Amino acid sequence: MGFTEQYRHRMVEEQIASRGINDARLLRALKQVPRHRFVPEVDPASAYADAPLSIGSGQTISQPYIVAKMCELAEFKGTEKVLEIGTGSGYAAAILSLLAEEVYTIERIGRLSERAQKYLEENGYSSVHCIQGNGYEGYPEAAPYDVILLSAAPGKIPDQLLEQLKIGGRMVGPIGTMEQYLVRILRTSTGYEQSEHGAVRFVPMK
Repeated sequence: MGFTEQYRHRMVEEQIASRGINDARLLRALKQVPRHRFVPEVDPASAYADAPLSIGSGQTISQPYIVAKMCELAEFKGTEKVLEIGTGSGYAAAILSLLAEEVYTIERIGRLSERAQKYLEENGYSSVHCIQGNGYEGYPEAAPYDVILLSAAPGKIPDQLLEQLKIGGRMVGPIGTMEQYLVRILRTSTGYEQSEHGAVRFVPMK
């Protein structure tokens, strides 16, 4: 086992499994995706630290536990079509590609979108489709989605995104400005059910 693989296994065991996340498919995906490759400016040991990291352009890659918690709340079975708002480094999209059937990920910053797309394509994450665009509008061309994940925090969930969620679909992400909370929204045949899952800090959705 190489040293970066050791870092990944330690990250999963100490930061994620020890906090109660026990979905076997999710833990396996987290051990498989090389997080340090998505933040090449950071040394490998720091890439697996229990903290968010800057990826430039005022954006961050979320701490590993938050990525895992959001995936756990989304309740992946393996057949989902997913929309991610905020590609960033592409790390979360890589994780999602191992948990779902198809992933659409939107990034408004061209430099980040192009870098993420290049790396994802070169490393075989073929089920991920990278789009440069406005996350507030979602991606109606491929809607509806089983899961929508937000990697940036809106003050309130845009109606356009809620409308792109299937009946029975789940949306997970941060909401708020000064104070942010991780929320899970379930679309039902009669409306939307929302639950809160702790305070978080994400970059604002723009």
